[in-house]
Amino acid sequence: MTGGASIGAAIADAAARLAACGIEAPRREARLLVALAAELDDAAVLGYPEREIAGPARTKLERMLARRLAHEPVSRIAGRREFWSLEFALSPETLDPRPDSETVVAAALERVADRAAPLAVLDLGTGTGCMLLALLSELPSAWGIGVDLSPGAAALARQNAAATGLKSRAFFAVGRWGEGVGGGFDLVVANPPYIASEAIAGLAPEVARWEPRLALDGGSDGLRGFREIAADLRRLVKPAGFACIEVGDGQADAAARIFARAGLDEAGRRRDLSGIERCLVLERPKKTVGMRTLPV
Repeated sequence: MTGGASIGAAIADAAARLAACGIEAPRREARLLVALAAELDDAAVLGYPEREIAGPARTKLERMLARRLAHEPVSRIAGRREFWSLEFALSPETLDPRPDSETVVAAALERVADRAAPLAVLDLGTGTGCMLLALLSELPSAWGIGVDLSPGAAALARQNAAATGLKSRAFFAVGRWGEGVGGGFDLVVANPPYIASEAIAGLAPEVARWEPRLALDGGSDGLRGFREIAADLRRLVKPAGFACIEVGDGQADAAARIFARAGLDEAGRRRDLSGIERCLVLERPKKTVGMRTLPV
């Protein structure tokens, strides 16, 4: 690395190299990498650009920079990601949590009438456990189960539950969606893979190269995960319960039809911060008895 041994010089040098490689927001990314390598917080990096970086930190920065130049995301280099103001460890077996998935958490919490109730929550395809643990952090009397096909993902989710102080209320199992899981959940959430198989290669390299294909590949039309979840979802949700399912851009209508054929009614949709319909809210159909409407 050239340009001296100060924080400011290191950021400038790294930003130039990242920009030449086509990395978006290169200066911001350079600042994040310098902070990671030097084990400094943002305030120190921004406030003291003249501070020197010790030799070991410079060596560490060079290794991190080489990884980012290969389009490995900063979150994977750091090994962690913030989600819903909680910090989650990542591994090669887990999807990197996205702000889009916070839309699912927000939609679920909006619909919970009593946050102090002892609710039962199920997270299908739990990955890092981020959605389940985010919900449990807001629902102090709730407990939940996260299911993932990857043993490595389930193991990491257990670690994240311990790190967030939610280990006593969160349980994780290896399995395929709702197969083998008993019913009776007040809330079911899921972020299934929804990228069409042939489209994965055309995604940004940060996604195509570094995210586990198992967490991306939604089959030939991107809808396979919805079909598989729909097969068990009505059984899993209590009559008065509901489900919040993340969907891809432009998939809400098709996914809603899949769940309708499985006996679930659409109760709403929620858009993410980009205005994309990102979450379907589903419930069991209701029947009218006299003047009352009852879930069935």
